[in-house]
Amino acid sequence: MAKVELKQPIVQEISEQVKDAATVVVVDYRGLTVTQDTDLRKQLREAGCTYKVYKNTMMNFAFKGTDFEQLAGVLEGPSAIAISKDDATAPARIIAKVAKDAPALEIKAGVVEGTFYDAEGMKAIASVPGREELLSRLLGSLQSPVTNLARVLNQIAEKAPATDEPAAEAPAAEEAPAE
Repeated sequence: MAKVELKQPIVQEISEQVKDAATVVVVDYRGLTVTQDTDLRKQLREAGCTYKVYKNTMMNFAFKGTDFEQLAGVLEGPSAIAISKDDATAPARIIAKVAKDAPALEIKAGVVEGTFYDAEGMKAIASVPGREELLSRLLGSLQSPVTNLARVLNQIAEKAPATDEPAAEAPAAEEAPAE
């Protein structure tokens, strides 16, 4: 069997993974300990991301004709890719978090929803909170004015005199006896 025929399934596998991907992040993993690498893989897997090491030439072939073709310039040296189909910021966020404890881990570049970002751009993307956190912040900001209004109305109601009893009528002026 020719070498090309052996490599074709790998290129096909990469192509399938990036086909509907929202984000692909290229990482230099040199210098990671086994424990750090295992922790990174576990966190990415829990977030629904795929993380795998491929040969750069295989990734180049798989990226041709896609939005991820822009990553060809950073595919030098050992490279791994983290792929997310749902949460566009998850791979960058998780890799940046793990990189704080493992300085050997380095983001080379990435493509997020069709836009290429270099290492600095990916660090900025990593600082964007996840979808769930953004939704909870939005809900909190929408809920805040209603909560404040309810609190003010409650305070007004507490200060007002109780209106359960019928209002006492003002005493009528005493009538002078008719003379």
